Amino acid sequence: MRKLGFALLLLVASPAVGQERLVANDISVRTFLNFKVQDASVEKTLPAGWETNPPASGPSKGFNLSVFLVDFQIVQDPDGKPLPARPVVALVIPARKIGSNAPANMVTGGFTAQAGTPGPYGNFNPAKVTVDRRSHTETDGKSVIEEAWEMKADDGGALDVQLQFVRGIPSREKVEGQFYSAAKPQFYRIYRYEEAADIALSTAEALDRVTKFSFKASGPKLTPLFNGSERLISIISIPSFTRSIYLPGS
Repeated sequence: MRKLGFALLLLVASPAVGQERLVANDISVRTFLNFKVQDASVEKTLPAGWETNPPASGPSKGFNLSVFLVDFQIVQDPDGKPLPARPVVALVIPARKIGSNAPANMVTGGFTAQAGTPGPYGNFNPAKVTVDRRSHTETDGKSVIEEAWEMKADDGGALDVQLQFVRGIPSREKVEGQFYSAAKPQFYRIYRYEEAADIALSTAEALDRVTKFSFKASGPKLTPLFNGSERLISIISIPSFTRSIYLPGS
């Protein structure tokens, strides 16, 4: 099995299962846009005591900011009761506590429907997020995926992503990770998930199956990060993402 090898998908240590509390299960379709942006801009979004931790190898080598585009299909509480499945845009930084080598993921903000804010990480802004996804498969099995994401936030922020690529062979793996909140860095959630991930673009591996890409971002949260100097490092398409979310024991 091919390992994706970037910080957002690293195995990390966590408390014993018996000390954890299951809070939700979900299934989603995801696209990760991994960028190298100005270090100073990213560092301003991190809480005190944290620093960026870009991966030193793998298809997303060197990225320091990821835009998670999440299209939830099913969300359930621990008893299996359905919860609202809203599309989400999240900003995530590969990070670590200063003085530690343990990789972590810092959620510095995001956007979703008003009813889903401020969210478990306490820093999501209300916005209208829409997604249009299409798949065309030819007789020889070649599949072309098209995605259009649009976000319009109440604070004036906006995001527009247009993406088209040829589907490769996804890599299937089981992963565990800890995601922290930049608004309350003592808080984190443990994600255990199984995914099928397709690397559509990787500058580190000179791989590019993307036939169309457009990215426009503006607003108080996005403009300081995406000011025209950003560089796209990789695009990871995840057509299948099944996750269980836990909170650590006290």
